[in-house]
Amino acid sequence: MNNLITDLPGLRVGAAQDVKVASGVSVLVFEEPAIASIAIHGGGPALRDSALLEPEMTVEKIDALVLSGGSAFGLDAAGGVMAWLAQAGRGFAVDDVRVPIAPGASLFDLLNGGDKNWGRRPPYWDLGFEAAASAAKDFALGSAGAGYGATICELNGGLGSTSAMTSRGFLVGALVAVNAVGRATRGSGPHFWAAPYERGGEFGGLGVPDKTPADALAMRLKHDAPANTTIAIVATDARLTKAQMKRVAIMAQDGIALALRPAHAPMDGDVVFAATTARAAAEPDVRDLAEIGMLAAECLARAIARGVYEATPTPNSAASPSWRERYGR
Repeated sequence: MNNLITDLPGLRVGAAQDVKVASGVSVLVFEEPAIASIAIHGGGPALRDSALLEPEMTVEKIDALVLSGGSAFGLDAAGGVMAWLAQAGRGFAVDDVRVPIAPGASLFDLLNGGDKNWGRRPPYWDLGFEAAASAAKDFALGSAGAGYGATICELNGGLGSTSAMTSRGFLVGALVAVNAVGRATRGSGPHFWAAPYERGGEFGGLGVPDKTPADALAMRLKHDAPANTTIAIVATDARLTKAQMKRVAIMAQDGIALALRPAHAPMDGDVVFAATTARAAAEPDVRDLAEIGMLAAECLARAIARGVYEATPTPNSAASPSWRERYGR
């Protein structure tokens, strides 16, 4: 176990970023089509092909999931991912035609100091193709992929990932691009809200502070108008239905509330995709479903803190320092 979503067999993650633009794309590629659903709790999401993930919709399985910067411009990244998948012969079969299924979500990083004057063609289609082509078991965290230009209140955001195992051996993992309007830390101190769920010092091992900072519960926003997004994927290997994956996505959204303050704000685009490779041999019951959803939320909370912890300064960013710059760890 490498504490990454790719600890689940059958998953690969690729990333691409544009330093000048200060934005990027991350792609989760399924080696075999996967059952997936979605939960949207933010008030201002940017989404592509999300409606087909609802349990009543016809398309049952998907080929990839796409996380990108660029707000609505970034939704072009899914086109590049589809092109790469098409070259690989992937897609939903309609007679002799195959249409790759790669739903996506984008975060708002248009005010981070990067050069967004890209002319007639935003870079995200090309970044999506590059990210899909680079998909592998190992991948960088922090200022990489969709997390490259991400920010939170007073700190840089980033790309985070974690994994866990249920009591009956089902695997769970999370991948998140953290671009929240609020804080991941308790007030102005270094301690993360997600500290109770940390495993193995994955984001510094500071634990919970002995005394809660006076400003811990004050609402602090990086903008007066909350125009930001935390976008995430949780995955399992349990053989669950599309409707059950909808429940996992809903439960996993609680991970955002465990790690960020505030969560699900009016103009946030907080989105969680949930997918299963269905490779586990055991048949899950309703208790397993509850535990998978619980761990999906905890993995997401941990991944959020880890993404912020692993972030590094980006040359075109207008953000505050990274967590490690500010707190010296």
